[in-house]
Amino acid sequence: MLSFTPPSLAQERTPAPCVRLRGDWVAAAFTERRAWRQLAARLRACGADDIWDLQGVGRLDHIGAQLLWQRWGGRWPAQVALSEAQRALIERVARFSPAGAVAATARGNPIDQLGGLVITAVHYWRQMVELVGQLLFDLLRLARAPARGPWRDVSGHIYRMGAQALPITALVGFLIGIVLAYLMSLQLRQFGAEAFIVNILGISLIRELGPMLAAILVAGRSGSAITAQIGVMRVTEELDAMRVMGIPHGFRLVMPRALALALAMPLVALWTTLAALAGGMLAADVAMGVSPGYFVQALPTVVKVSNLWLAMGKSVVFGVGIALIGCHWGLSVKPNTQSLGEGTTASVVSAITMVILVDAVFAVAFKNLGF
Repeated sequence: MLSFTPPSLAQERTPAPCVRLRGDWVAAAFTERRAWRQLAARLRACGADDIWDLQGVGRLDHIGAQLLWQRWGGRWPAQVALSEAQRALIERVARFSPAGAVAATARGNPIDQLGGLVITAVHYWRQMVELVGQLLFDLLRLARAPARGPWRDVSGHIYRMGAQALPITALVGFLIGIVLAYLMSLQLRQFGAEAFIVNILGISLIRELGPMLAAILVAGRSGSAITAQIGVMRVTEELDAMRVMGIPHGFRLVMPRALALALAMPLVALWTTLAALAGGMLAADVAMGVSPGYFVQALPTVVKVSNLWLAMGKSVVFGVGIALIGCHWGLSVKPNTQSLGEGTTASVVSAITMVILVDAVFAVAFKNLGF
């Protein structure tokens, strides 16, 4: 109901000048600024005296009718082909449009803009819900016939998204641990509470910063790669070829990536947390004289193991969310390179935003766990 076909037009000069309209000329289709500018430029290049063919228009609302009526200069073209419903709608728009007034467009009306953004957001969330539902069905299919599952794809994704991400996550985690320990030492030394560096570093890195930092790095590294891989398949028409051959996109493209990240993300988060703790341990020894032996001995007593299990559970959700967002934007890429770049950027931004929101939800929901 909320999906639409982008509006387009084609100009033909033989045997007579003709403008053929296609797609849905509705308010939701005019919310993308770049598409709007291209369509407006092509409309200005059309002549009001050309033959206008609206029979290929799927849906037409008052915004699209106003746009056409304005382009026609407030009068009917000499020749126009359209349905009775389209004629009635345009006549209604013409009847309520004052003579000489400039018709309002979807892009210039803030209310229409807001409505378009709401429709786009609802459409996005509906597609994500459909993707999650399809993933659940694919997992049930895999559970019924495990031998027919794409296990080689899963193992390959685990290696590329998990094992190959270990060096960069360890380096960043180690440096973050050093920075946090030095900053905390400046405050704790004022109160003679150097021993509490273990408590602060342990709970902050194990419960929050370690998993979230690993997820943000994986979102930027692997989330963009997922979108780029599937987007290139769209540009090269491989997705269409898979559909023709009866190969489901969800079972062969989405599920292996989601399953791989769900398995690899907790391990990457644990690895990043250990690297951050090592950096914090080194900085605490240099800055405050807290020996690594005391740090290792005190850490299990001040940080409950339930914090670690919470971090691992969060990481599974992070991994599945990053994979689904990357696959969503990859499947939404249009067959051109510009859309591929825009989809990759949107994928990274959406995945990082999702990680922060999910972490906030977990922090509120499990605020009494582990303390």
